[in-house]
Amino acid sequence: MILGCGRCVFMTNHGFQALSGLQTIAARESLLLAPYAMRSIDSRGRRYPEPEHPYRGPFQRDRDRIVHSSTYRRLSGKMQVFTGDMGDYHRTRLTHTYEVASIARTIGRALRLNEDLVEALALFHDIGHPPFGHAGEDALNECLADKGGFSHNQYAMTIAEYLEVRYQSFPGLNLSWEVLESQASRVDKQAAGLAPLLEAQVVEAADSITYDAHDTDDSVKLGLVTMDELAELPLVRDSLARVHERFGGLHDKLLRKAVVHELIDWQVSDVLETVGAALTPLGFGGAEEARRTAFRIGPSEELAEQKAELESFLFDRVYRHSQLIDVRSRAQARLRSMFNGYCRKPALLPARFRDRAESVGIARAVGDYLAGMTDRYCEQQYLRHFSP
Repeated sequence: MILGCGRCVFMTNHGFQALSGLQTIAARESLLLAPYAMRSIDSRGRRYPEPEHPYRGPFQRDRDRIVHSSTYRRLSGKMQVFTGDMGDYHRTRLTHTYEVASIARTIGRALRLNEDLVEALALFHDIGHPPFGHAGEDALNECLADKGGFSHNQYAMTIAEYLEVRYQSFPGLNLSWEVLESQASRVDKQAAGLAPLLEAQVVEAADSITYDAHDTDDSVKLGLVTMDELAELPLVRDSLARVHERFGGLHDKLLRKAVVHELIDWQVSDVLETVGAALTPLGFGGAEEARRTAFRIGPSEELAEQKAELESFLFDRVYRHSQLIDVRSRAQARLRSMFNGYCRKPALLPARFRDRAESVGIARAVGDYLAGMTDRYCEQQYLRHFSP
């Protein structure tokens, strides 16, 4: 990992010059952001120094680089939980990312955090997912067990620092130190040291809120579970009660959508009420000061317990559903076959991954190639090269 190593050099941004008549980034943030927010002017810069932009701050530029990357676009072809064979309503990895970014920005704005950084982190947080969701990740982790394993969070760092090729002056996306460090904190969430920036904690909370709500939505829509079964859980039961109180009787489709909306609104409100009440009295004078404390952004204890019950239900009744287990088993078998096949026949790899194998080894290069595939492209390459 690049962060923290001796050969890293990050340029420090000390200010942002504006075009004539335009407000500087520093001036805008001084008006809008809380003392504990991460300010652009305090960024530790990038590994490869670049000139400052006249009207875009470093985290705006990070966001744009992520959005314009080929890896980000490929998220539209990667399953979140359910495959494309099951319809076209449910979330993909890309639509999940959009939803996380939307919720994270709502929380970040209410807490007066740096929205540009929040959005960049949200758009980046799942960019390293391989094909076929967590099933694909588990298969690659098994294949690379004696080479350090595979983590989609770590792979995101590899994408940002090496695999994306968009600029003439440096490899990767040359993202800011703050984005890379925040992503690195996702690799080992129990690691000692400073806590993640509050903006990174917001994205973590938004991710949890998002998948609890949209996996509930998708599982009911696909008929894997019923709303009546979900209503046995306190979080869903109370959401249903609020919906009935507000709207009365609703048709099944409208009821499902109203409950999902309530699940999101309730969770976001709970986080803001819990965190907002605690932040002001603490009086953090800066982003680094907040990181040196035990303070964390998250739901109330009561809601956290209810979320845990919902997530346990989803794991047992949805993620382990027989339809998904079949998909999972088939996908993992194919990825193992492809991994072994490419390792035996590296000539089948694209030239840049053959070149990469010279520095990281053939196994890691194959893992990187497979992890970047969409579900459909993975199927196509399997049928082309390795199908019995």
